[in-house]
Amino acid sequence: MTSRAYLSIGSNIGERQANLQQAVEQLKANQQIKVVRVSSIYETQPVGGVKQDDFLNIAVAIQTSLNPNVLLDYLHEVEQALHRKRLVRWGPRTIDLDILYFDDLVSADKTLTLPHPEIKNRLFVLVPMEEITADDPKKLQQIKSMINTTSDQNWVRKYNDGGELI
Repeated sequence: MTSRAYLSIGSNIGERQANLQQAVEQLKANQQIKVVRVSSIYETQPVGGVKQDDFLNIAVAIQTSLNPNVLLDYLHEVEQALHRKRLVRWGPRTIDLDILYFDDLVSADKTLTLPHPEIKNRLFVLVPMEEITADDPKKLQQIKSMINTTSDQNWVRKYNDGGELI
């Protein structure tokens, strides 16, 4: 049985676009994950009050036979492979992979909260998600509603350097 999950991926250290591309390639390399859709790249203002460079962010829709906790473990392996250091909460990072949704699962254990609790407060998550949920009308409606009601005032703009993630 496969599940549909939505991921958010961001980078603001080093070759940001290459970091995103490598993360998507790592997802594709796992035989238990099928990358279904990848959003455009968005350049976004950092949140959390830590002075740092702007982020590049994407959203990714996947089909997976992994359970949510095993998927999370794999995402952490990808972060390690791409030299993620967890030094400052909401601080700079080479790569950050988060599970936003996993089917319609609701979970609040100490390891994984689903849906991700900060979605409604993060335009850098909502804007790319809106782009990749066109084939999921229920999710698209949820995302549009959150975009219209979020208190997030940070800027998000399409990153246009000619590069595309596939």
